[in-house]
Amino acid sequence: MARITTDDVHGYINGVCFKTGPPGKVGAETEWLVTDPARPTEPVHLDRLTEALDTTGTLPAGSRITFEPGGQLELSSAVRPGPAKVYEALAADLAHVGKNLGEAGLQLSGAALDPVRPPLRQLRSARYTAMERFFTNHRQPSGRTMMCSTASVQVCLDTGADAADLRARWELTHRLGPVLVAAFANSAFWRGRPTGWKSTRWAIWAATDASRTRPVLDLGDRSDPATAWAEYALAAKVMAVPETPEGDGHWIADPGCTLAEWIGGLGPRPATLVDLEFHLSTLFPPVRPRGWWELRMIDALPHRWWPVPMALTAALFDDPVARATAEEATERLCGGRAPGPRLWLTSAQRGVADPEIAACAQACFDAGVRALPRMGAADLASLVDDYADRYTRRGLSPADAGPWVPGPRSAGTGTSGTGPDPAHHSESRGGAR
Repeated sequence: MARITTDDVHGYINGVCFKTGPPGKVGAETEWLVTDPARPTEPVHLDRLTEALDTTGTLPAGSRITFEPGGQLELSSAVRPGPAKVYEALAADLAHVGKNLGEAGLQLSGAALDPVRPPLRQLRSARYTAMERFFTNHRQPSGRTMMCSTASVQVCLDTGADAADLRARWELTHRLGPVLVAAFANSAFWRGRPTGWKSTRWAIWAATDASRTRPVLDLGDRSDPATAWAEYALAAKVMAVPETPEGDGHWIADPGCTLAEWIGGLGPRPATLVDLEFHLSTLFPPVRPRGWWELRMIDALPHRWWPVPMALTAALFDDPVARATAEEATERLCGGRAPGPRLWLTSAQRGVADPEIAACAQACFDAGVRALPRMGAADLASLVDDYADRYTRRGLSPADAGPWVPGPRSAGTGTSGTGPDPAHHSESRGGAR
């Protein structure tokens, strides 16, 4: 394969990561910790989990099952035209998966950070072995926790209709990011005790190699989005290099250079386009451009609530009236600039207990609730409104619901609220029921 140059990096990112087109499509990726309600403090080994899913077959709505390094189950929807279709499809597939797991004595947890079990890496691929070694070399124990003990709801949205729309949506994703961290914070407990953070999951990710986890759009950065992402990628440390461009054989973990330095000749061999694609997959900013916006800052949520961030963000981006409200509210919160580190930290630490963040979040929720019926998603509007009544309008998030308590939950349903929301099992509405 041909050696790449920095110009090739810019060209690839501009053409692939920032392609434009008519917006309106939505996708969601839901990550779930898996527990055994009879032994909630013990790990569920991957062989038991895969055996339980062997009979699942093709999921009714075509979602894709994959696994994270610690055995977290990820269910990714197909791209759909609007949030209602995503909700319908992913809810059906979650119910199907939950039933199979329940029959095997397992359940999906609604926690964003394992509150008691230590991190245990179960996937043994060369990629994850190299990733773990990278974090060990850099004395970042948070990396192992990030890999093995965290779960999120990731929302995928179109980049925009044209260059101007793309830039406006790019800036809105970043200004809205801290608000989403705060409104959906659900990881206040870790290692059996409270942490002092509403979203400890976000804090763990932020503590893990800033060259690949900090926001791309920094305070005051007004550069072209594609240029900003290319420069971010070039400045990030290379996590691993396979011995051959095809990825065969031995992998070199932490070669000790950035992508720019590797391209400049410091790497163990010439960098190729395949290497660039792999390198981009090891970068984890809150908003990751992949030909669409991948919003990665949202904590996993108890089962009733997983559709709420997907529906809310889709409304705020794809309904013109709601988008105008979100742009105004987030510009006011951020002072007309990109959010700085202090705002991200405050969102994760205090959540919507911060009055300025709370005011912005409430404006966004109200706009989303009004917009969703116009988008053919009236049921989701009711669910988002219920969430706002229970949490956002009261200055709360699921992190405030109380301590995690080990023990069986929702026997026979295949679902669990193992995360700080012990009351949600009595509620009749749910994304996976």
